[in-house]
Amino acid sequence: MEDFARRLQEQEKAMEKIRNKLALLPDQSGCYLMKNGEGTIIYVGKAKVLKNRVRSYFTGSHDGKTQRLVSEIRDFEYIVTSSNMEALILECNLIKTHQPRYNVLLKDDKTYPYLKITHEPHPRLIVTRKVLKDKAKYFGPYPNAYAAHETKKLLDRMYPLRKCDVMPKDVCLYYHMGQCMAPCVKDIPQQAYEDITNDIRGFLSGGHEEVKKELQRKMQEAAEELYFERAKELRDQIMHIDAIMEKQKITTADTRDRDVFGYWTDKGWMCVQIFYMRQGKMVQRNTSAFPYYGEAYSDFLSFVAQYYSDNPALPQEILLPYPVEASEQAGGEPSEGGEAAGTAEASSEQQAAASVSAAALQSMVPVPKEPLAAEAALEAEATESEEDALQDNPLQQQIARPGAVEPSGAALALQQWIGVKVYVPQRGTKRQMVGMAVDNAKVALNEKFRLIERDEERTTIAAANLGEVIGIEKLHRIEAFDNSNIQGANPVSAMVVFTDGKPDKKEYRKYKVRSVQGPDDYETMREVIRRRYERVLKENLAMPDLIVVDGGRGQISAASDILQNELGLFIPVCGLVKDAKHKTAQLMVGDPPEPVSLPRDSQEFYLLQRIQDEVHRFAISFHREQRGKSMVTSKLDAIPGIGEKRRKLLLKHFGSVKKIKEASIEDFRPLSIGDKLARQILKALNDEMQTDGGNE
Repeated sequence: MEDFARRLQEQEKAMEKIRNKLALLPDQSGCYLMKNGEGTIIYVGKAKVLKNRVRSYFTGSHDGKTQRLVSEIRDFEYIVTSSNMEALILECNLIKTHQPRYNVLLKDDKTYPYLKITHEPHPRLIVTRKVLKDKAKYFGPYPNAYAAHETKKLLDRMYPLRKCDVMPKDVCLYYHMGQCMAPCVKDIPQQAYEDITNDIRGFLSGGHEEVKKELQRKMQEAAEELYFERAKELRDQIMHIDAIMEKQKITTADTRDRDVFGYWTDKGWMCVQIFYMRQGKMVQRNTSAFPYYGEAYSDFLSFVAQYYSDNPALPQEILLPYPVEASEQAGGEPSEGGEAAGTAEASSEQQAAASVSAAALQSMVPVPKEPLAAEAALEAEATESEEDALQDNPLQQQIARPGAVEPSGAALALQQWIGVKVYVPQRGTKRQMVGMAVDNAKVALNEKFRLIERDEERTTIAAANLGEVIGIEKLHRIEAFDNSNIQGANPVSAMVVFTDGKPDKKEYRKYKVRSVQGPDDYETMREVIRRRYERVLKENLAMPDLIVVDGGRGQISAASDILQNELGLFIPVCGLVKDAKHKTAQLMVGDPPEPVSLPRDSQEFYLLQRIQDEVHRFAISFHREQRGKSMVTSKLDAIPGIGEKRRKLLLKHFGSVKKIKEASIEDFRPLSIGDKLARQILKALNDEMQTDGGNE
């Protein structure tokens, strides 16, 4: 009886999670993967509209076998695609990979059909399911054999290649129909075959639109002349062209193993999506979401470098995206015609530029990653092992330096380090695969935020329950603090407010740390707590029912000391401690502080996790803003003769420090800056640029 009650409770909890995810399904085509209680994929399906199809499983009545499937579902995932046909091909790949028990499983391992121009003295156009390294020309894959064969028939009528498997002794019917050049009895120049091959390649690479226009013209003429059977035949040919020429990216014509990366950022968080292509087919994916601390693309490349640092299962090829912001500003669709350009093996000049000597790489001065507030007191001691790791990893060194990262240079550094081809494709199918990974990263990150927003509706009860656990009769207002700095530089702190378990953004506050020198998290906490609650007392502001600090016993003691011994306030203070993976691990409260046991799957623990994530995001955003301002200010303010007024005038006129560096002496004259001062400005900025970038 107890087991039954427990299973029923688990099922109700799973259905609550499913209902929340159902409300967030997109209006896009894709594949969905149903999972049981053990996380095993039990069914894979495709849908033209994911929202409608997946919802249908959990609404209305079903037959017996569908009811059995639904009764075992405890969770689901989905992958969006750009067309229904892509969803079909992806579904086939996923079924072959996972062998779900509720899918119809094919016993044979059929692959997709291709059109092939054979590498023979007298080539043929055939349909095949095997891609070999035989110097033949392959086009595809196509979603089904029928469409491939129908297109072959069309191409056979248009291009007179040999049709016979064995060369006959005399001409056949195809010659008399104008569909063969009769190499059995004539000497056909090799150039003729090359011209036909190029025409077919052009047709299958986009030139089919011209052929379609010609067929449509002939169809219209046949209809006007009442030749309806001929018009119907031409219409069917046009439909076959449309069926197989629709581009799809889930399966590629080659059989290379590759990892395809995409990322998306929003609200201080980054989501990285990895598609695993094996034997030219996408068989698996991985999604990681985390707060990022610096420049988005630099942090993304850092993730890639760490991912492969201890990963022995390397693919043959890695595809990386361009920075998301740059790709969006560029706008427009990528060209279909070209192979991935801007790759890691593009030209000898690029290779030479990327061949950075080991001594130069080791001389780069790394800037540490943004520290977590709970570990700020330990940031001052950089270990030798960390420095050695940076020297062994050229990509880590390149992205650790200030400023944006040049994508192709970073790709070359990664390629040299791990010994795998790395591309940053600009157009073609590879660019489309990267684009799909970026789209899925965006969908996953949006889903995370929307799930959080839906959970806010249930946090009022969670806040009340948390108050009972801590021993607070009424928990209405929570104020949480977090500190942020890099080796003590640009130290800032931030406070967020949660009212009845929901964020109250009008009450958020930012603090520039004034009195603390170096990365001292305890003293920073003292200063910020003092400044906050002195103002609360002075202006008679609302008092919190609970104060949350990011850290353990040290941070709690620092905050409590200021509140009780300096301000005479007895407000409960608790701390949130993170684990080795920087995730919320436990709640500490009391005097002396002791851990409080909270189930990790409880709404109370999730509320604490949201509070910690939100205050950390807010602090990081403020720190990034201050760091950017200080970098611009320090470069100009360090030049003799440049004060605050001239600095603002220069930035307003030129727009950025980079534009000032590129200016000529004459460009400064409209600002009433003499030639002598202009030379000093350019010399100072360019000398700094050489110092920063001389080791590249």
